[in-house]
Amino acid sequence: MKIAIIGCGNMGMAFARAFLKFDLVKNQDFLLVEKSTDRMDSLTSFQPGVITGIIGPQISEYDLIILSVKPQDFLSVAGALKEVIKPSQVVLSIMAGVTIEGIQNALDHKPVIRAMPNTPAMLGMGITAYSASPEVDIHQLRKIENLINATGRSVFLEDEEQLNAVTALSGSGPAYFFYVVKAMIEAGKQMGFEENVAALLVKQTMLGSYHLINTADKSLDDLIKAVASKGGTTEAALRQFEAGELDKTLEKGIFAAQVRSAELSKG
Repeated sequence: MKIAIIGCGNMGMAFARAFLKFDLVKNQDFLLVEKSTDRMDSLTSFQPGVITGIIGPQISEYDLIILSVKPQDFLSVAGALKEVIKPSQVVLSIMAGVTIEGIQNALDHKPVIRAMPNTPAMLGMGITAYSASPEVDIHQLRKIENLINATGRSVFLEDEEQLNAVTALSGSGPAYFFYVVKAMIEAGKQMGFEENVAALLVKQTMLGSYHLINTADKSLDDLIKAVASKGGTTEAALRQFEAGELDKTLEKGIFAAQVRSAELSKG
């Protein structure tokens, strides 16, 4: 499969590096379109394939076109892309908030996949949910699913509207964990630890806890109970969290992100 990526920011390049790492695409079968001259210079050292600053006729030679521009920049590239795209090509969008219908209308093009990755994709540990228009056949979908899985794991959603919830839950999700980790590190500093020591304690705790969640044959409630002995230190902390309705606050934040994602999708 020959792939063109329009917009070579962090996420676009995460996909490119993953495809090359697993030998899913040859260097010579990549076309990278990037308008920033500074970024183009850094791409040259990466040597991922053909690099250009414009959307030109050569785009029509590629099987898959990945749209990785900022959502607000989409319409500025759609006009040029519309002139050169062919009906047989598939468009994969990783732009947040831009619907399949919006992409189809802007490009006058039917085979479109909309995906919502998250930033751990840059390490090959992401989770990407995606939906597709009916014009994408099953063979094309399977090939693109294999490509997406190079960045971590993926889940197909028949209902595109669920991508708004995905954006709120896993797309924005890393920031929620970073927020909690930051608060825990700050608490450690206030207890007298140097920042690097507090960070080590908290980050390794987060990593170990993840592996327990992923491997232990216990529910989350059971894992909590295993740490929180009656009358102990953990119970004291949990009582404070419950008094402040920390769980409800987190839920409200995630729902707010979902509402905002839906608003952006409607333009």
